Amino acid sequence: MKSSLRNPMQWLYALGGLAALTLTAGCHHRQQQVYVPPPPVYRRTQPRPTVATTQRPAPVPAPAHIDGKPLSVEVGMSSWYGPPYNNQRGANGEIYDQNAMTAAHRTLPMGTIVRVTNLDTGQSAVVKITDRGPFVHGRTLDLSLAAAKQTGVYRAGVARVKIEVFSQPPSAATAGKWCVQVGAFTNPDNAIKLKDDLSHRYTTAKVIEFPGPTGHWVRVNTPQGDKSRATQIAESIRPKEPGAEAYLVRLD
Repeated sequence: MKSSLRNPMQWLYALGGLAALTLTAGCHHRQQQVYVPPPPVYRRTQPRPTVATTQRPAPVPAPAHIDGKPLSVEVGMSSWYGPPYNNQRGANGEIYDQNAMTAAHRTLPMGTIVRVTNLDTGQSAVVKITDRGPFVHGRTLDLSLAAAKQTGVYRAGVARVKIEVFSQPPSAATAGKWCVQVGAFTNPDNAIKLKDDLSHRYTTAKVIEFPGPTGHWVRVNTPQGDKSRATQIAESIRPKEPGAEAYLVRLD
Protein backbone atom coordinates (compact mmCIF):
# COMPACT_ATOMS: atom_id res chain seq x y z
CA MET A 1 0.00 0.00 0.00
CA LYS A 2 1.30 3.39 -0.93
CA SER A 3 1.72 6.08 1.66
CA SER A 4 -0.54 9.14 1.50
CA LEU A 5 2.39 11.31 2.53
CA ARG A 6 3.71 12.49 -0.78
CA ASN A 7 6.45 14.97 0.23
CA PRO A 8 9.10 15.35 2.98
CA MET A 9 7.22 18.13 4.78
CA GLN A 10 4.20 15.92 5.33
CA TRP A 11 6.54 13.27 6.79
CA LEU A 12 7.98 15.80 9.17
CA TYR A 13 4.51 16.94 10.35
CA ALA A 14 3.45 13.34 10.89
CA LEU A 15 6.54 12.46 12.87
CA GLY A 16 6.14 15.62 15.02
CA GLY A 17 2.55 14.77 15.83
CA LEU A 18 3.48 11.20 16.76
CA ALA A 19 6.21 12.48 19.07
CA ALA A 20 3.80 14.91 20.72
CA LEU A 21 1.31 12.13 21.38
CA THR A 22 4.04 9.96 22.84
CA LEU A 23 5.25 12.73 25.20
CA THR A 24 1.71 13.54 26.30
CA ALA A 25 0.99 9.94 27.10
CA GLY A 26 4.28 9.67 28.96
CA CYS A 27 3.53 12.76 31.07
CA HIS A 28 0.11 11.45 32.05
CA HIS A 29 1.68 8.15 33.00
CA ARG A 30 4.20 9.81 35.34
CA GLN A 31 1.53 11.93 37.06
CA GLN A 32 -0.47 8.80 37.86
CA GLN A 33 2.61 7.21 39.44
CA VAL A 34 3.36 10.12 41.83
CA TYR A 35 -0.23 10.96 42.65
CA VAL A 36 -0.99 10.74 46.38
CA PRO A 37 -4.62 10.86 47.47
CA PRO A 38 -5.49 13.37 50.23
CA PRO A 39 -5.73 12.01 53.77
CA PRO A 40 -9.20 11.26 55.13
CA VAL A 41 -10.93 14.00 57.13
CA TYR A 42 -10.18 13.60 60.86
CA ARG A 43 -13.25 13.52 63.06
CA ARG A 44 -13.16 13.75 66.84
CA THR A 45 -14.42 10.78 68.78
CA GLN A 46 -14.89 13.01 71.85
CA PRO A 47 -16.87 16.26 71.93
CA ARG A 48 -14.96 19.51 72.24
CA PRO A 49 -14.72 20.78 75.82
CA THR A 50 -17.06 23.61 76.62
CA VAL A 51 -15.86 27.01 77.77
CA ALA A 52 -16.93 26.18 81.30
CA THR A 53 -14.56 23.19 81.54
CA THR A 54 -11.55 25.07 80.17
CA GLN A 55 -11.89 28.03 82.53
CA ARG A 56 -10.76 28.02 86.18
CA PRO A 57 -13.64 27.38 88.59
CA ALA A 58 -15.07 30.48 90.22
CA PRO A 59 -13.92 31.21 93.79
CA VAL A 60 -15.92 29.39 96.46
CA PRO A 61 -17.57 32.05 98.64
CA ALA A 62 -18.19 31.84 102.35
CA PRO A 63 -21.83 32.18 103.48
CA ALA A 64 -22.81 35.65 102.30
CA HIS A 65 -26.08 35.98 104.26
CA ILE A 66 -25.37 37.59 107.61
CA ASP A 67 -27.94 39.33 109.78
CA GLY A 68 -28.15 41.20 113.01
CA LYS A 69 -25.55 42.75 115.23
CA PRO A 70 -22.02 41.31 115.12
CA LEU A 71 -20.84 39.28 118.09
CA SER A 72 -17.62 41.27 118.25
CA VAL A 73 -15.75 43.92 116.29
CA GLU A 74 -12.01 44.32 115.83
CA VAL A 75 -10.00 46.86 113.87
CA GLY A 76 -6.50 46.08 112.63
CA MET A 77 -4.17 45.77 109.67
CA SER A 78 -4.84 43.10 107.08
CA SER A 79 -2.55 41.59 104.49
CA TRP A 80 -3.12 38.67 102.12
CA TYR A 81 -1.37 35.40 101.28
CA GLY A 82 -1.19 33.12 98.25
CA PRO A 83 1.93 31.33 97.00
CA PRO A 84 3.84 29.58 98.50
CA TYR A 85 0.94 28.66 100.82
CA ASN A 86 -1.54 27.78 98.06
CA ASN A 87 -2.36 24.04 97.89
CA GLN A 88 -0.55 23.50 101.20
CA ARG A 89 -2.27 22.14 104.30
CA GLY A 90 -3.63 24.90 106.52
CA ALA A 91 -3.97 25.02 110.29
CA ASN A 92 -7.50 23.59 110.08
CA GLY A 93 -6.14 20.43 108.43
CA GLU A 94 -7.56 21.23 104.99
CA ILE A 95 -5.76 22.23 101.79
CA TYR A 96 -5.57 26.00 101.48
CA ASP A 97 -7.17 27.37 98.29
CA GLN A 98 -6.19 30.96 97.56
CA ASN A 99 -9.32 31.32 95.37
CA ALA A 100 -11.73 30.54 98.20
CA MET A 101 -13.19 33.23 100.47
CA THR A 102 -11.18 32.50 103.60
CA ALA A 103 -8.82 34.20 106.03
CA ALA A 104 -6.23 33.50 108.72
CA HIS A 105 -6.47 34.87 112.26
CA ARG A 106 -4.40 34.00 115.31
CA THR A 107 -7.16 33.77 117.94
CA LEU A 108 -10.63 33.48 116.35
CA PRO A 109 -11.94 29.88 116.41
CA MET A 110 -11.70 27.86 113.22
CA GLY A 111 -14.88 28.13 111.17
CA THR A 112 -15.77 31.61 112.41
CA ILE A 113 -17.64 33.71 109.82
CA VAL A 114 -16.58 37.34 109.66
CA ARG A 115 -17.24 40.34 107.48
CA VAL A 116 -14.08 42.24 106.57
CA THR A 117 -14.39 45.86 105.49
CA ASN A 118 -11.56 47.89 104.01
CA LEU A 119 -11.77 51.18 105.94
CA ASP A 120 -9.99 53.05 103.14
CA THR A 121 -12.27 51.98 100.27
CA GLY A 122 -15.45 50.67 101.92
CA GLN A 123 -15.18 47.36 100.04
CA SER A 124 -16.13 44.29 102.06
CA ALA A 125 -16.23 40.50 101.91
CA VAL A 126 -17.60 37.68 104.04
CA VAL A 127 -14.96 35.06 104.81
CA LYS A 128 -14.42 31.98 106.94
CA ILE A 129 -11.47 31.59 109.31
CA THR A 130 -9.59 28.48 108.18
CA ASP A 131 -5.96 29.20 109.05
CA ARG A 132 -3.63 30.79 111.59
CA GLY A 133 -1.68 34.00 111.08
CA PRO A 134 -0.49 36.52 110.21
CA PHE A 135 2.78 36.12 112.07
CA VAL A 136 3.99 39.61 111.30
CA HIS A 137 4.23 42.41 113.84
CA GLY A 138 1.33 44.84 113.67
CA ARG A 139 -0.97 42.70 111.50
CA THR A 140 -4.24 41.13 112.59
CA LEU A 141 -5.68 39.30 109.57
CA ASP A 142 -4.41 37.50 106.47
CA LEU A 143 -6.95 37.33 103.62
CA SER A 144 -6.97 34.77 100.84
CA LEU A 145 -6.12 36.08 97.37
CA ALA A 146 -9.80 36.07 96.34
CA ALA A 147 -10.90 37.93 99.47
CA ALA A 148 -8.07 40.42 99.09
CA LYS A 149 -9.23 41.26 95.56
CA GLN A 150 -12.83 41.71 96.68
CA THR A 151 -11.88 44.04 99.55
CA GLY A 152 -9.29 46.06 97.67
CA VAL A 153 -6.42 44.80 99.83
CA TYR A 154 -4.77 42.94 96.96
CA ARG A 155 -3.12 45.90 95.24
CA ALA A 156 -2.41 47.83 98.44
CA GLY A 157 -0.80 44.79 100.06
CA VAL A 158 -1.76 45.95 103.54
CA ALA A 159 -4.85 47.89 104.59
CA ARG A 160 -6.70 48.89 107.76
CA VAL A 161 -9.86 46.81 108.11
CA LYS A 162 -12.82 46.25 110.39
CA ILE A 163 -13.42 42.62 111.35
CA GLU A 164 -17.00 41.82 112.39
CA VAL A 165 -17.73 38.37 113.81
CA PHE A 166 -21.21 37.09 112.92
CA SER A 167 -21.13 33.37 113.70
CA GLN A 168 -18.85 30.89 115.40
CA PRO A 169 -18.80 27.10 115.71
CA PRO A 170 -20.02 25.43 118.93
CA SER A 171 -16.40 24.88 120.01
CA ALA A 172 -16.02 28.65 120.41
CA ALA A 173 -17.91 28.43 123.70
CA THR A 174 -15.09 26.41 125.26
CA ALA A 175 -11.82 27.82 126.54
CA GLY A 176 -10.05 26.42 123.51
CA LYS A 177 -6.55 25.05 123.10
CA TRP A 178 -3.75 27.59 123.06
CA CYS A 179 -0.05 27.69 122.31
CA VAL A 180 2.79 30.16 121.80
CA GLN A 181 4.44 30.44 118.41
CA VAL A 182 7.77 32.21 118.10
CA GLY A 183 9.43 33.21 114.82
CA ALA A 184 10.26 33.56 112.05
CA PHE A 185 13.99 32.97 112.48
CA THR A 186 16.14 33.46 109.41
CA ASN A 187 18.92 31.55 111.12
CA PRO A 188 17.81 28.02 112.05
CA ASP A 189 20.54 27.78 114.69
CA ASN A 190 18.87 30.59 116.63
CA ALA A 191 15.55 28.76 116.49
CA ILE A 192 17.13 25.55 117.79
CA LYS A 193 18.92 27.47 120.54
CA LEU A 194 15.64 29.06 121.67
CA LYS A 195 13.93 25.69 121.59
CA ASP A 196 16.57 24.20 123.90
CA ASP A 197 16.34 27.18 126.23
CA LEU A 198 12.54 27.05 126.44
CA SER A 199 12.60 23.29 127.00
CA HIS A 200 14.69 23.87 130.13
CA ARG A 201 12.60 26.82 131.32
CA TYR A 202 9.20 25.19 130.79
CA THR A 203 9.66 21.54 131.60
CA THR A 204 5.93 20.78 131.56
CA ALA A 205 5.47 22.23 128.09
CA LYS A 206 6.24 20.59 124.76
CA VAL A 207 8.59 22.71 122.68
CA ILE A 208 9.12 21.99 119.00
CA GLU A 209 11.09 23.62 116.18
CA PHE A 210 10.02 23.44 112.54
CA PRO A 211 10.72 25.17 109.20
CA GLY A 212 8.09 27.25 107.47
CA PRO A 213 7.78 29.29 104.25
CA THR A 214 8.96 32.45 106.02
CA GLY A 215 11.67 31.00 108.26
CA HIS A 216 12.15 28.69 111.23
CA TRP A 217 9.61 28.61 114.04
CA VAL A 218 9.44 27.50 117.64
CA ARG A 219 6.16 26.45 119.24
CA VAL A 220 5.39 25.98 122.91
CA ASN A 221 2.39 23.73 123.61
CA THR A 222 1.20 24.17 127.18
CA PRO A 223 -0.41 21.34 129.20
CA GLN A 224 -4.09 20.99 128.21
CA GLY A 225 -3.64 24.05 126.00
CA ASP A 226 -4.26 26.42 128.92
CA LYS A 227 -4.74 30.00 127.69
CA SER A 228 -3.58 31.80 130.83
CA ARG A 229 -0.36 29.80 130.93
CA ALA A 230 0.24 30.35 127.21
CA THR A 231 -0.31 34.10 127.70
CA GLN A 232 2.29 34.20 130.49
CA ILE A 233 4.83 32.38 128.34
CA ALA A 234 4.18 34.62 125.33
CA GLU A 235 4.74 37.74 127.44
CA SER A 236 7.97 36.37 128.94
CA ILE A 237 9.71 35.43 125.67
CA ARG A 238 11.96 38.08 124.17
CA PRO A 239 13.64 36.67 121.03
CA LYS A 240 17.00 38.28 120.27
CA GLU A 241 16.82 37.87 116.50
CA PRO A 242 15.33 40.94 114.74
CA GLY A 243 11.90 40.27 113.32
CA ALA A 244 11.21 37.28 115.55
CA GLU A 245 8.27 37.66 117.91
CA ALA A 246 6.13 35.56 120.25
CA TYR A 247 2.45 35.16 119.31
CA LEU A 248 -0.44 33.76 121.33
CA VAL A 249 -2.29 31.33 119.00
CA ARG A 250 -5.51 29.34 119.35
CA LEU A 251 -5.15 25.86 117.89
CA ASP A 252 -8.82 24.91 117.43
